[in-house]
Amino acid sequence: MSFVKENYRIEESRKDKRRVLLFYFPPDISLQKALREVFPRVRWSPTIKAWWIYDTANVRDRLAMDTKVFVGEDMMERMSAGNAVEFRRYVDELHLKGYSLNTVKTYAVEFAQLLYVLKDYQVHDLSTAKLRSYLLYCIKSLNLSENQIHSRLNALKFYFEKILKRETLFFFDIPRPNKHHLLPKVLSTREIIRLFECFDNIKHLVMVKLCYGMGLRVSEVTNLRISDIDSSRMMVLVQRSKNKKDRYVPLPESILEDLRMYYLQYKPKEYLFEGQSGGTISVRTVQAVFKMGMRKAKINKKIGIHGLRHSYATHLLEYGTDMSFIQKLLGHSHISTTEIYAQLSKNVLAKVQSPLDRL
Repeated sequence: MSFVKENYRIEESRKDKRRVLLFYFPPDISLQKALREVFPRVRWSPTIKAWWIYDTANVRDRLAMDTKVFVGEDMMERMSAGNAVEFRRYVDELHLKGYSLNTVKTYAVEFAQLLYVLKDYQVHDLSTAKLRSYLLYCIKSLNLSENQIHSRLNALKFYFEKILKRETLFFFDIPRPNKHHLLPKVLSTREIIRLFECFDNIKHLVMVKLCYGMGLRVSEVTNLRISDIDSSRMMVLVQRSKNKKDRYVPLPESILEDLRMYYLQYKPKEYLFEGQSGGTISVRTVQAVFKMGMRKAKINKKIGIHGLRHSYATHLLEYGTDMSFIQKLLGHSHISTTEIYAQLSKNVLAKVQSPLDRL
């Protein structure tokens, strides 16, 4: 028996000052087994006669529950009362500005780190000098990377400039460390073929093929709806992607047969790839599928699933596709973001002849 919403009831509660979700359903061994397969960390409480699990954003994502109301609540327990109020204002403002859930989570975590250090000192009383001292502490004592420092600075700027309305000059005396610009990692076409050949599960194969075949971000793959695919025009609508932009991407002809086979076998209702309990499949699940495929294909490069998007762009460039067209396909706002793939294309680099070969 599958673990679907018709079989259980959920209640929100608390345990040891932490939020938990309680699952109530009829006594059925098959249902208990299904629940534990989806949530291995679920526990039985004999006192309330219910199964429970800590209420996290990831659990809510798997259950297709609203996660926005949850962001940051656990963090507030470690803050002073006054700073917890400011933190709530901060998260609410991020939502009101329309930031993505991932950005809200990132900014909230970064801002919370400062509030933990401040303890009872009120964050709105911080001066530029004290902020400089805090950032030196992050660099010297915490050994944060340049990218982490930039992320933390962006989170702090949002609070002081957007919420406290401090002048932009408030951050003028705080220098940013130079970023280490890393080139994206890509797979060769032979490695892509090896990766595809290792999948026995048609759902896993189609997910990974779409990441590469249309250059999609993993979040764009998980949010694809069946109605977004127009097989008559061979186009796919990618809705509300990064920066809330829509775009059309050509549907590869070679994937049609796999798509039909997958649809007949899994019969998704709304989203193209749905989780075991309905709603969208989680990003972590797709990432885990990719890692499993890389291990089976014995590809040892340290590369995440986003590397399929980089590989798509690099291979398009090698096949002679115009840079500005690749920019539109990827949904980049600026051509400079797309131009980095010229540094990865073997065809572009091969045209450069070393002075050594001219001697």
